[in-house]
Amino acid sequence: MTGRNTALVLVVDDEQPIRELVRTYLRSERMDVITAADGPAALDAIREHAPDVVILDVMLPGLDGIEVCRRLRSFSDAYVLMLTARGEETDRVVGLSIGADDYLVKPFSPRELVARIKALLRRPRAAPATGGPAGLAVDAQRHEVVVDNRPVSLTVIEFDLLAALAREPGVVLTREQLLDRVWGQDFVGDDHLLDVHIAKLRRKLGDEAAEPRFVETVRGVGFRLRDR
Repeated sequence: MTGRNTALVLVVDDEQPIRELVRTYLRSERMDVITAADGPAALDAIREHAPDVVILDVMLPGLDGIEVCRRLRSFSDAYVLMLTARGEETDRVVGLSIGADDYLVKPFSPRELVARIKALLRRPRAAPATGGPAGLAVDAQRHEVVVDNRPVSLTVIEFDLLAALAREPGVVLTREQLLDRVWGQDFVGDDHLLDVHIAKLRRKLGDEAAEPRFVETVRGVGFRLRDR
């Protein structure tokens, strides 16, 4: 969190009853809560208050949640949990691909929402990473990645995944280990998240799953960063 004693959560939903319900549950967990009813108001609130977590409904009037998520990622590292309609798999995949950290399907249990938020807040940040294959440099202190002398822009999740692999180049990390290290041991979501973010990371690194230069898939086990 950004110097606060309690987490600040922004709830973005055009339905006031949902905003009030979520606010009540989060305040009972000693979290600070602010709300917004549409996309532009959400972006303004993120710039002004720098929340730790943004709960973001996809189906917003005007500027929808997908576009809000895309724009906020240009200036904010807040955790983003998207609320999607049942069966809208496309929204979930698109949201994750542009930087959302998790998603929850409506109608949802407020208790599950609280559990997801707590899991995000407990997720460890990346520690300094060294090693890895030639052509790839990971600087955890500066949160920078360079491939063949070209800077690469990654989301928080993508960077944390790469840093976790780079700390142990050549070592296979299981899916469970990566979920624990990046999302935290209390992660309660779908491990499909991992596949989406690994695929996105590979694309940004210019990597190919079939002939990996950096991130290798070990079938039935997990992933590893190729050693030097």
